[in-house]
Amino acid sequence: MKLGVFTRVFADLSFEEMLDRVAASGLDTVELGTGGYSEMDHCDVPGLLGDAGKRRAFLAAIAERGLSISALSCHCNPLHPVAEVAHEAKRTFEQSVLLAEQLGVDTVNMFSGCPGESEHSRYPVWVTCPWPLEHTQLLEWQWQQHAIPYWREQNHFLANHGVRVAIEPHPGFLVYNTETALRLREACGESIGVNYDPSHFFWQGIDPVTSIRELGESGAIFHFHAKDTAIDSWNTARNGVLDTKSYEDIGHRSWNFRTVGYGHGGETWRNILSALRLAGYNGTVSIEHEDNLMSLEEGFDKAVAFLKPLILL
Repeated sequence: MKLGVFTRVFADLSFEEMLDRVAASGLDTVELGTGGYSEMDHCDVPGLLGDAGKRRAFLAAIAERGLSISALSCHCNPLHPVAEVAHEAKRTFEQSVLLAEQLGVDTVNMFSGCPGESEHSRYPVWVTCPWPLEHTQLLEWQWQQHAIPYWREQNHFLANHGVRVAIEPHPGFLVYNTETALRLREACGESIGVNYDPSHFFWQGIDPVTSIRELGESGAIFHFHAKDTAIDSWNTARNGVLDTKSYEDIGHRSWNFRTVGYGHGGETWRNILSALRLAGYNGTVSIEHEDNLMSLEEGFDKAVAFLKPLILL
């Protein structure tokens, strides 16, 4: 496996400065944002799509530092109930796929999306329980009328361009756990897989090793994010894990995103990486930073120091 970083952590650096920082840390790959929630900090998608010379220079700058691109990331909601928002998300995704093809990158990271409760909704609606029965009916409508038709179409689009999509299971979207990730892949095609981020599984009470094993049996793991979650046992005992308080309200939340090693220790992460190897995954472990208790620099450096010995084993 290779060790890399989702370069949003260095959004304040220029493209060249970011590459120098990543290379100096001894990493192998970069994951680049191409729009949506993952802003184009270091990847000018329109400019690169329209200019072969720019693409050559872009790839040369990465290769000169001994790096490669693990994935392009355009996390957004293509199933959003507001047509303009959904259209922009779909356009961003399709442009990311076309750019991936031109750059020789095989993976684009994305969310599954989440519709509203009707064709007249203004906001996405995420169903979390089967009762009242309207919830179950709504959930099936979301899958059958929106998610499956859209992703079946995208599966053909991806196959035509030699690119695959790694859907990141994330609460708030239709694909949020092992079961829903497999449902989308089985219903829509093998160009659809998973960007596995354990941080979203930890707080739901899912064992990543078990989940990785099941996803690995179908070859569904296309990419991997290295991010941790710390569970606050006192707040969880009071309120459970469904927590809508701001990520800034760290002391009152039931769980918080942390740099790897600060939510779960070395044994847990060794088991996760071993499960990935057993699943046949030989791609990138891409560091993502969303730890509000550490600066970007501190979180990145500690993640690199924690993961390097585990990746090199």
